[in-house]
Amino acid sequence: MSLVTLLPFIVLIGAMFLMTRSAKKKQQAAANMRNDMQPGSGVRTIGGMYATVKEVNEDTVLLDAGPGVDLLFAKNSIGAVLTDDEYNRIVHGIEHDLKSDPDVVPDDASSLTESDESAADAAASDDKSVDLGKKDTAAEPVDAPADTETEAGTKAETEAAEAKTDGEPKKTGGDSEAK
Repeated sequence: MSLVTLLPFIVLIGAMFLMTRSAKKKQQAAANMRNDMQPGSGVRTIGGMYATVKEVNEDTVLLDAGPGVDLLFAKNSIGAVLTDDEYNRIVHGIEHDLKSDPDVVPDDASSLTESDESAADAAASDDKSVDLGKKDTAAEPVDAPADTETEAGTKAETEAAEAKTDGEPKKTGGDSEAK
């Protein structure tokens, strides 16, 4: 067999090795997290329930889900061990000094670029009309239509100007006078 025919198999085996290696690392990290659980730490189960660890045994964990509610779970059912701040924020709704943080970004970006006075001026100037530099086509004089064949170009320009002022293009009978 040549190297060219073996190359796809070698690449496939290498990819399988890399995928199983990363999966083993994830499993090892999850096992370490579960083994490092201590009584009193907050956890989230794989089902989404938040509780506090009461006891840690070899294969099971006793969780305190509320006053008088103790639940026995398998260690494999613990999805995450939470920090105290994160657990208190989720379960009890206690924020950790977020309001005293001076680097909070405001919801409105205009406060980053304008002062209060310029914002009030901008709101007042919204009522004014803005000149975009367009000329009003109704104010321009329109020449009378030409009837001779030598002025056919002028007649076409006149019809185009009238079509702009009317808002709809003029319909012709299909005959074109410009030749």
